Amino acid sequence: MKLFRRRSFSHGVHPPARKDGTAQIPIRRLPFAPQLILPLGQHIGAPAQALVKKGQDVVRGQPLAAAAGAMSVPLHAPATGRIREIKSMLTSRGSREPAIVLDVYEASTQEVLWREKRNLEELDQDQLLQAIQDAGLVGLGGAAFPSHIKLRVPEDKKVDTLIINGCECEPYLTCDHRIMLEYPDDLIRGIQLAMRASGTRRAIIGIEDNKMDAVKLLAERLRKASDIQVEAVETKYPQGSEKMLIKSLLNREVPAGGIPADIGVVVNNVGTLAALGRLLPRGEGLMERVITVTGSGVRRQGNYLVPLGTPIGFILEQAGYEGGPNEFILGGPMMGPAVSSLEVPITKGSSGLLVLNEPSIRAESRHRWPCIKCGRCVSACPMHLNPALLGQLAMAGEYEEMAHDAHLNHCFECGCCSYVCPSNIPLVQLFRAAKAINREKAA
Repeated sequence: MKLFRRRSFSHGVHPPARKDGTAQIPIRRLPFAPQLILPLGQHIGAPAQALVKKGQDVVRGQPLAAAAGAMSVPLHAPATGRIREIKSMLTSRGSREPAIVLDVYEASTQEVLWREKRNLEELDQDQLLQAIQDAGLVGLGGAAFPSHIKLRVPEDKKVDTLIINGCECEPYLTCDHRIMLEYPDDLIRGIQLAMRASGTRRAIIGIEDNKMDAVKLLAERLRKASDIQVEAVETKYPQGSEKMLIKSLLNREVPAGGIPADIGVVVNNVGTLAALGRLLPRGEGLMERVITVTGSGVRRQGNYLVPLGTPIGFILEQAGYEGGPNEFILGGPMMGPAVSSLEVPITKGSSGLLVLNEPSIRAESRHRWPCIKCGRCVSACPMHLNPALLGQLAMAGEYEEMAHDAHLNHCFECGCCSYVCPSNIPLVQLFRAAKAINREKAA
């Protein structure tokens, strides 16, 4: 079986991986926090609509909120307990949003007490997609795009290939790596279900070549499968971006402003499909996820199976948080948002919790210098944009020109430009703010 793919996308960067501390540690289950905070908007699209009320008792697995239309997913109880209240709570985005606050009963069981069993073999394509939505599945790689929407191919598109993203190119993160090693059967079952739901005839699992143990394990499990293959791709950031991975595996390019289905492809993350393969046969909803907890500020680094809604302060206690001045990042250091409160909860899109001691962050990295026109950002941008020009326009307040003339909306905020900038200009933050301002003007 051919395991290596030599093609790759152009540009990108090679940051230090920093994965050794957690990549070889098996996944451990985290206990329930005394209180879980469950935002209703844990996904792209309309927030879920609460089905419960203050004072109501709920059991682990029970639906707490229903999908509010097609572009939405339900929310399930991660633990047995009582609804304390439904109110605005702080999220990783820095805003306050409606959330269900659940007081967990002491010694609450890990057993799932609510299920909706289906005979998956008897489901047609639409019924299978509905089952995926009912399970509350979204992209667990970070984007949190509803899985049933991603797998439902538009009627005017034809797709032939399902790509499974096992790259995990962000530094520090290893949760997808451990999922591939520890839950290969769930992953393969999820791939088969996703192929049925999307109507694709073949699947390719793309894994960066710094995870050859996962490549070899999955290749061995799939040695008799003719429609699912495994390929190792170059370790380079942002290889895990769907446009970059499609280019590396198939040498196809998603057109500007287009989607992968335009070129016959559907892309899903390995964590998402492993959850799909585990939850649907059991009739369960998404209640927990694997996250990487790492960084110089914790003693017990590793990958943990964490109930959704767990405050990061509780996770830090369990992981041996050493205290002191720290920076907390939900996700990886390239794209993950920094959070300022330990009350912020883990949600469906949280792939990691990175704790960095302030002394380990160079003081000079806080200082910003004028652009020196070196062109490093241009050479690094995988979308072949001109980040230096975009940055100058942003600082001049020319937000509409950024979108119309400099192709701002083609930027997917990977952070390559900020990473290589010798002047420490926060380019990605400037671009993110410009997009937000343009959206407000268009509303």
